[in-house]
Amino acid sequence: MPEAPHVVVVGGGISGLTAALRLDALGAAVTVVEAADTPGGKMQASPVAGVPVDSGAESVLARRPEALGLISELGLEERVVHPGPGSASVYSRGRIRSLPQGQLMGVPGDLAALARSGVLSPAGTLRAALDLVWPRTPVRGDLPVASYIGIRMGRQVVERLVEPLLGGVYAGRADLLSLDATLPQIAPMARRDRSLMRAVRASLEKGTPAKGKGPVFASLRGGIASLPLALAERLGGRVRTGTRVLSLERRPQGWRVRTDGGPLEADAVLLACPAPEAARLLSEHVPEAARELGGIEYASMALVTFALPASAFPEPPSGTGFLVPAGEGLTVKAATFSSNKWPWLGEELARTAPGQDLVLLRCSIGRHGESGVLERSDEDLAAVALADLATVTGLSGSPVETRVTRWTDGLPQYAVGHTGRVERVRTALTRHPGLGVCGAAYGGVGIPACIADAGREAERLADALRTDIHPGRGDGADGHDQQGVNP
Repeated sequence: MPEAPHVVVVGGGISGLTAALRLDALGAAVTVVEAADTPGGKMQASPVAGVPVDSGAESVLARRPEALGLISELGLEERVVHPGPGSASVYSRGRIRSLPQGQLMGVPGDLAALARSGVLSPAGTLRAALDLVWPRTPVRGDLPVASYIGIRMGRQVVERLVEPLLGGVYAGRADLLSLDATLPQIAPMARRDRSLMRAVRASLEKGTPAKGKGPVFASLRGGIASLPLALAERLGGRVRTGTRVLSLERRPQGWRVRTDGGPLEADAVLLACPAPEAARLLSEHVPEAARELGGIEYASMALVTFALPASAFPEPPSGTGFLVPAGEGLTVKAATFSSNKWPWLGEELARTAPGQDLVLLRCSIGRHGESGVLERSDEDLAAVALADLATVTGLSGSPVETRVTRWTDGLPQYAVGHTGRVERVRTALTRHPGLGVCGAAYGGVGIPACIADAGREAERLADALRTDIHPGRGDGADGHDQQGVNP
């Protein structure tokens, strides 16, 4: 019986681990190589006040099937939780205001609801209303989000609604982010419909693709970071942590993956690592793909998580949190009332800190191109976040515990032309059987999108192994048998 082909997956985040699980199911032998000491990538958690709190991604989009399907496959469905009651808000014009009803990623579909929200000034609301009477704006090719929406609805819609919501996903700027890549629901409307506001309203009323049944978001009791940990546990000794890939070497029958823990022989290599690392590893073998990957910029950010006594607030925080437009003069770009949003956190706090009446609150700092604030110390970042919270909520007093998590170059920026860039990368790789890429830099930064992209790329590589590549070679010392976890 022929030996199973061996695939080395570089990167042990949700994309790499999902791809490994799919490749295993398709009959390949798999080794996942992860440079960090723990798997999970940007999905990590650490304790605050004795409770595990996500320090990266905190939820999945429940109206896409990929993440919840994987959760069920791993037997975690009993741990699925949904946000508590309440909605997100935006700090605009000096106070917290509810996001207007009938909007899609900040693009309003209901003029009356927009006016009632008070997020825009009266002049800004009147400017947005012009979309209803103006002729259609011709859209040729991709363009920045701010360009199209600004033309249709004005600067305030961009700055006070759309950019804060996009900032929560990409930490990016609406004048640089791609309409096609970051607002795929809006882009077809821009090319098809005269009025964007009417198109958004019609989409929401039909319930597709923006509106569905049931909760929008989901997580896991214990944190969404437990999802990649469960994946790694399922894969067992096939996941190597604390191991950095140094280079790839083309071999007559596949690839040699050189790591700081020794070489691995592989029939195929799937790069599930950030685009700059993929560019480095591909530069010698697929320079055209490496050049494209090198053009993907990344944003850095920091998360400051506080455990605070409820008495520090003049009144209990309501809702799930608030966004902050860049023009409001604050450093924090978003704050999540975590123990409101995820009731299980409040339950755990009551158990681990009985009688203290604590709340968990998470602040996000850092936008693309604003690196200066992130050069400050952890203590300074925490102080800035507390000062902003005092401005917005009236907070006084000191936290019981503080945790600062930094994600340097953590969020890929989907600039104008991003979808074309990704197509060129993958077209170049098709000329080199046994190489693939997947992850947040390509088909979406959300967890379900990463899971979907990893599954597609795993299937493509498995097909290539069946048709183009001979069964794996290896001498046992550096091949398929080396699949243990590094000490």
